Amino acid sequence: MSERVALVTGSTSGIGLAIAHKFAQMNYDVALNSFEPTDTWSGLVAELDGLGSGEIAYFPADLSNAETSRGLAESVITRFGRVDVLVNNAGVQKVAPVETFADEDWQRIVAVSLDSAFHAIRTTLPGMTERGWGRIINIASAHGLRASPYKSAYVATKHAVVGLTKTVALEAAEKGVTVNAICPGYVWTPLVARQVADQAKVHGLSEEQVIRQVILAPQPTKQFVQPEEIAEMAAYLCSDWARSITGATISIDGGWTAK
Repeated sequence: MSERVALVTGSTSGIGLAIAHKFAQMNYDVALNSFEPTDTWSGLVAELDGLGSGEIAYFPADLSNAETSRGLAESVITRFGRVDVLVNNAGVQKVAPVETFADEDWQRIVAVSLDSAFHAIRTTLPGMTERGWGRIINIASAHGLRASPYKSAYVATKHAVVGLTKTVALEAAEKGVTVNAICPGYVWTPLVARQVADQAKVHGLSEEQVIRQVILAPQPTKQFVQPEEIAEMAAYLCSDWARSITGATISIDGGWTAK
């Protein structure tokens, strides 16, 4: 039996994949999740499976669908018998003025970024408390602590995730379960890399100028956070040394929220 069983939502790229990669190295059984068919990620499953002694499995689920979202954690428990570590990482973004923000975009962002976290916590928390040990890590954002224009749904849901984190932490405080939110700034991912190239063309700037003057303008270090930094923090929060850290919002944002 693996040391731990972890479910990481939205875990086939970016932050979620880095966390899944770290957990696989720690010999966890890891449940990967995205919304595409299983065959799409068979190579990724095999890659992570070779990193440690735990089992890696992929669970396709469109978290914008309430019924599918509610069933994800149940499917993982059916497969592995339990979930010890839950990382709510899935999220989507839409940039638009609030007066033109479409209802369907708002609802999709709330469903994926907030509702799915609630469904997964509600399903996995009882088993964690029964066993007297559990870790819930919600990947929020610097936008869970600060606002930016044209991101009303994203900012609202990330603030709500922080509130959800604190509430569940209080409810589980005497039950051996910690609940924390990691709040990254701008993280270097393939998606961001493509945005840098596109904006450089649009603005007539060099990619370095786009990074410093546009994307990283609010981030004092003027450096992207690396996904592996988030993964290392997640791993620490899963250790026994972190048992007294709960209800916390942990900023990894290059000083953004220090301002």
